[in-house]
Parts: sequence; C-alpha cells; structure tokens
Amino acid sequence: MAQTTSGLLPCYLVVGADDLKRTQAMARLKRRLNEGFSAFNLDERVASSDLEPQDIISSLNTLPMGDTFRLVMIDRADKLPKAVSEAIIAYLADPNLSCVLCLVAESLAKSTRLYKAVAKVGKQAVVDCTPKKRWELPPLVVKMAHAHGMQMDQAAATELVSRVGESTTMIDTQLKVLAEHCRDRGVITISDVEQQIARVAEVKPWDFLDAVCARDTYKALSLYRLMQNPSQVALCSLLAGRLRELACAKSLDERGQASLVASELKKQPWQVKNHVGWARRFAPGSLERGLVSCARCERALKSGADPDVTFTELVVELGRP
Repeated sequence: MAQTTSGLLPCYLVVGADDLKRTQAMARLKRRLNEGFSAFNLDERVASSDLEPQDIISSLNTLPMGDTFRLVMIDRADKLPKAVSEAIIAYLADPNLSCVLCLVAESLAKSTRLYKAVAKVGKQAVVDCTPKKRWELPPLVVKMAHAHGMQMDQAAATELVSRVGESTTMIDTQLKVLAEHCRDRGVITISDVEQQIARVAEVKPWDFLDAVCARDTYKALSLYRLMQNPSQVALCSLLAGRLRELACAKSLDERGQASLVASELKKQPWQVKNHVGWARRFAPGSLERGLVSCARCERALKSGADPDVTFTELVVELGRP
C-alpha cells in the first residue's frame, strides 16, 4: 500500500503488554507532527461503547491543517465496537493518504479481521510491543540506563529487575531516580540499586536460588525473609534440584566439557549460563554434601520440625566454605 504524504504508512497497530514500548511508539508518531498545528491535526480517542463509526471515519478523512499529515490515535483498540472496527477495516481499503491512523492495544489476536487488515497495510504496520521475558530484561535495562546517560552492568540491572519487577515503565522510572543520584559518577552500581530502590516486587524462588548458588548467604536469607508464606519443603526441593545441576556442571567443567552443560541438563543455554561459574565456587565434595543436607532438612520438615529454623540452618550450612 502507498505511503502517506508524510512518508508514513496509513495505519499502524501498536500492540503488546509492554506499556513503555507502547508509549514510546506513540510518542515517536506524535513527534512527527508540526507542534504549531498539533492541536488541529492530532485526534486522540479511547475505544468505548459509545464510539460512532461515522465520527471516526469523518476524523480520518479530515485534511491536515498546515502540515503534511493528520494523526488519529485510538487507544484500547481491542475494545472497539464491532461497527467501528468494521468501518475501519473498510476505510483501510482506500485510506486518506494525508492521515495516519494509530491503533493501540494491549492485546489483539492475529486472527481478528482488524489485525489482518492492518497487517496488509505494510510490513512495518504492526509494532510489536510484546514484553521481554525476565531473563532478557537485564541487557535491555543496561541500554535503558545508557539512554539516561549512565553506565550500568548486568549485576546491577538484574538486581533492579528483581526489586521492581518486569514492568519496563517502573524500571525506567527507577532508572531516572538512580541516574539523578549517581549523575556525578556516571555509573549505577549494584550497591546503588540496593541502597536507593525499595523492593516492591514479590521475591521469586529463582532469585533466592541464585543467591545460594553465588554463595551469598546474607542475600539469600534476606530474600527468604521477604517471601510471603514460603513453602520450606518446596524450596528445599528446588535447592536440591539446583545443586544436582551444579554437580553436573562441575563434573563436565572438570572434564573440559563445560559447553555441554545445557544439552546434558536438557535446558536452554540462557537457563544455565551461570552454572559453571557457580559450580566453581564450591569445593570438591561440597555439592554432594549439600544434597545430603537437603535430604536431611526435608525429612526434618516433614517430621514436624520448626520450618523456619530448620530451613534457615540449611541455607547457612550451604553458604559455608
């Protein structure tokens, strides 16, 4: 399909649960408008049951004033009344090339007629705002820190994700706080994150497991204390499973076959990227002794021993050199 007079496509669908990505995509389009005429050429709507098809089509067919194009933005496009959605689909067959329609939605199935109609507009018409998986976030956070003029390593980025959760909007907000605090140094460290950012996200079991594997007993116990109604039996089982993985990684590493860890454990490489480094922190035989301790702890827990005291003793024992 032909481009509009501004060089943009006639329609874009900004879709996905990453609210920061959606906001940035919308902002990029708005910046293409001439600020002096944006009051006339920007029409922002929110989908609702009282939205009328003729009203939207009339706005889309309006010519821009003193600018190369007009921008019509409709948020929550997945909630559009069927009549409006069908009117937009029909409009896209012959759109006004001096207007850009931007549909914004947290989710919209690819099987819907509206999604298919927008996808036909062009290869770049659908702007994917699918959130990153948790393990993909730290590298992104490092880049986000650079956008604020700051350096940040993976460890600090990982700690920030652990503390504030996976919302990129929340992460970006906290990065602004950290940037102001660390501006003179130009670097955000893990210590800065720990001192300046309060933990608002629920502690995930794997954060706790990672701290144990890193032999950071203080952090492991701190995370354990922050867990809400943890199951010590379940955590003990998870610990035993992780120690078995590290024992396997250590054995392969000693044979010069560290590259086989992922295939031997039947996991994705990103899931075991730290296993060899962690395994090297354990002295010979200590992982095996740790497994014995886990079995002893599990028996005690199932026999009625104080769960908090018993599990805490296990964590301390695993952290000993």
